Amino acid sequence: MFFSHLLNPIKSKRSLFNSHSFKFSSILLSTFLFAGCSSLGGGSVEKRAAKLSKGIQTAYSTPSSTANRVSPLIVQHAQNQGVDPLLVAAVIHQESTYRSQATSPAGAVGLMQVIPRYWQQTCPGDLYNESSNIQCGTYILSKYNQSSGDWKKALAYYNVGPSGYENNRKMRKQGKRYANQVKQHKKMLKDSL
Repeated sequence: MFFSHLLNPIKSKRSLFNSHSFKFSSILLSTFLFAGCSSLGGGSVEKRAAKLSKGIQTAYSTPSSTANRVSPLIVQHAQNQGVDPLLVAAVIHQESTYRSQATSPAGAVGLMQVIPRYWQQTCPGDLYNESSNIQCGTYILSKYNQSSGDWKKALAYYNVGPSGYENNRKMRKQGKRYANQVKQHKKMLKDSL
């Protein structure tokens, strides 16, 4: 396998270094496997976006005008961050059901329900803007996956935050439930392609 050498930890006398090397290698391999490798297949952004749009319309009963407008943004930003576009689409369905003006009592805004007060320095600009919101939400997912080394945990972090997940049993349970819901939405979308 082409990437098999990435899974072999760098030789070192310190086991701590080895475990970090292995974790980094696993994350790197995961990024290679997710980037551009989804049920959308290959081809241009336009081709993959058209396929995704049809899936979103079918799986989530989203209006064609919304799905056609948002799908290219999902494909492009997911590709840029090494995230499966089906996962991003599933998160959007879970967070806002594709309503770009959605707001939450916690102050989360837009398609991916980003909380500006936590992310304003990382994601400046109008988070009600669909492109900015998807770009920021996808970036957050990618960073959480890098820090946790696991997509399911990254989704839980996205819902309750890393410290909430790690320090509060109730929030951890809520985050895991959220991750399972997103996984179900992703499966529903994948099955509709």
